[in-house]
Amino acid sequence: MKHIVLTGGGTAGHVTPNIALIPRLRELGYKISYIGSYDGIEKKLIEELDIPYYGISSGKLRRYFDVKNFTDPFRVLKGFREARKLMKQLNPDVVFSKGGFVTVPVVLAAKRCKVPAIIHESDMTPGLANKLCISSASKVCCNFPETVSCLPQGKAVLTGTPIRQELLSGDRLQALEFTGLSAGKPTILIIGGSLGSVAVNHAVRAILPELLKTFQIIHLCGKGKIDDSLRNTEGYVQYEYIEKELADLFALADVVISRAGANAICELCALKKPMLLIPLSANASRGDQILNARSFEKLGYSMVLEEEELNNQVLLDTIRKLYENRQSFIDAMALGGSTDSIGKILQLIQECANSH
Repeated sequence: MKHIVLTGGGTAGHVTPNIALIPRLRELGYKISYIGSYDGIEKKLIEELDIPYYGISSGKLRRYFDVKNFTDPFRVLKGFREARKLMKQLNPDVVFSKGGFVTVPVVLAAKRCKVPAIIHESDMTPGLANKLCISSASKVCCNFPETVSCLPQGKAVLTGTPIRQELLSGDRLQALEFTGLSAGKPTILIIGGSLGSVAVNHAVRAILPELLKTFQIIHLCGKGKIDDSLRNTEGYVQYEYIEKELADLFALADVVISRAGANAICELCALKKPMLLIPLSANASRGDQILNARSFEKLGYSMVLEEEELNNQVLLDTIRKLYENRQSFIDAMALGGSTDSIGKILQLIQECANSH
């Protein structure tokens, strides 16, 4: 029996592609273990799947000044020692890493223990964690054709992002029952990422009275970001985070407003959902979401509003335009076709595992 270690964490986007691979890995008879941080979002998501989970020390590698920059390198070194010990203990045939800072010590430890590692980069340009891992990786999977030129020749493989297959079989009627919303009114689903987005939440709530004249709203607003004053607003439901019912909510949504994390927007593309993307600003990130969003806009899959452009009237007009022209976005995504990302990645995993 081949043994694979999956790793990735920090946000749901660094975990859900791993989750998408698990059913097929099980079908192929793989023994699966997971290495993540002690108490990140990945721990809860993976333990629910009855997969052995091992926590290691994790430090964030920042591009800006923070007092923790002085202590986090020691956490990373501790994480490397723990990951190396786990590699010897688990003795896997292959490691698959989805990214996030917890993966750096795992991939480096895999190389030290001569275990082949495959890493996956969802964004157009590699993030800092993956940049640190590239030299230790056997292969680098990527999502956008533009990414291949940023990577060492011979390592890059254009695979796309693994999509959780259960998302493709949502039930609209189940969503109506779950939310208590009406079947006769168009629905907007708002997603601010697994941690929520203050900017997106504020922008949408500011125009809620106008939006509710035409639409009903499902708002996934992030942990601790529910607005109690809006709890009993007719046509508006809000949740911190949704797991099991997410496929049903997608099935009910006519259009989606979302951040532009690569995994999230690839799921929306697979579901053919017209989307308004509000990427994380360059001031608060390395600008990867802006590149992702503009790429989708160029392909005709989405509309884009950057945070700096947000005001009540512009947002309202853009949402109306998105809904009115929704079929053109659906048609563009249908023409784009779909890639068997899971199949391509599993082939790489098999090749690396067999070479070990």
